[in-house]
Amino acid sequence: MQEKLTSSLEDYLEVIYNYLDKNNKVRAIDISRELCVSRASVSEALKRLADRELINYGRYDVISLTPKGTEQALDVINKHNTLQYFFEEIMGLEHSISAQTACKIEHIISGEVLERFAALKDFHKAHPEYTEKFKEYYREK
Repeated sequence: MQEKLTSSLEDYLEVIYNYLDKNNKVRAIDISRELCVSRASVSEALKRLADRELINYGRYDVISLTPKGTEQALDVINKHNTLQYFFEEIMGLEHSISAQTACKIEHIISGEVLERFAALKDFHKAHPEYTEKFKEYYREK
């Protein structure tokens, strides 16, 4: 069973994964800029992630994810993407609002509730006509 991380550490894992996915490397300064936090905060968070064996990190070393870290990062990203899809594609909210809202909720949503969101996402993809009916209904109110 995965150990529950704080919202902040989940954000760090997500940023690390996304940087590695796009650039094949990530530096502490990249994380600092992305999350708008100090280098000292990044160093402390990286130490905590390394202590939990989620990343490989030495003070001036390259940062990489362990298999366990990759699994947890993908779990957070899946939550975010599922929620963002719901807010953006089903509810019709703007991209920025959808992304911000998903980021807040991804840290507290239960597995059971996430499963329902994922099922709704799958249903929507199979039956997009129902979303159009909802949007029409909402516009009429």
